[in-house]
Amino acid sequence: MKITWIGHSAFRVEAGGAAILIDPFLTGNPAFEGDADAASAGCTHVVLTHGHDDHIGDTPAILEKSGAQLVANYEICMWISSTFGHENVNPTNHGGTVDCGGFTVSFTNAVHSSGTTKDGQSIYLGNPAGVVIKADGEPALYHMGDTDIFSDMALINDIYAPDIGIVPIGDRFTMGAKTAAMACKRFFRFKTVIPCHYGTFPILDQTADAFLAEMGGENVVVLDKSVAKQF
Repeated sequence: MKITWIGHSAFRVEAGGAAILIDPFLTGNPAFEGDADAASAGCTHVVLTHGHDDHIGDTPAILEKSGAQLVANYEICMWISSTFGHENVNPTNHGGTVDCGGFTVSFTNAVHSSGTTKDGQSIYLGNPAGVVIKADGEPALYHMGDTDIFSDMALINDIYAPDIGIVPIGDRFTMGAKTAAMACKRFFRFKTVIPCHYGTFPILDQTADAFLAEMGGENVVVLDKSVAKQF
């Protein structure tokens, strides 16, 4: 499995013969230092955890250019389809697993909110989620999405046994360093922990230093943006 951190909560995952973009917030993302076309080149699937603008990001443009399949909750899939005319959607929801050919995606709980705004009106886009991606012969990847800590994370570990955890640590809108580290150590047995959702905007924690300290450096890999790493 090859993982590239694009910045914020956006990742490119290459596994199971697919090129998967998770929450591809590229354009307007101050933490993204690369080229949007290069980051999305060859994309076969876009997986969205929830409907906030800093997670949907470039999804419509990527789908139009690539014809990639969108994997998201029902509300997001229907909104993308009706608003942008993209028909290659694979809707799911919490507890469900969908086979994407070469890999599966399972949606888990997340404690957050979800929606976008148009003309000053809030548009509901389903419940927020975490996603577990599994491909044969590859480590199981759990992207928590945007979330607070919650005790049923223990069930996620029991059911899916993720090897790699992508964990939001930036505080204010998600867990901060202390609770993120508590979640990792109390509820999971990750072989690798990748922090995200920090340093993007001034109101978020700017570095992963506090999280590293809380974790004692244990199993934490701070990715360089736009640099692929093999796991």
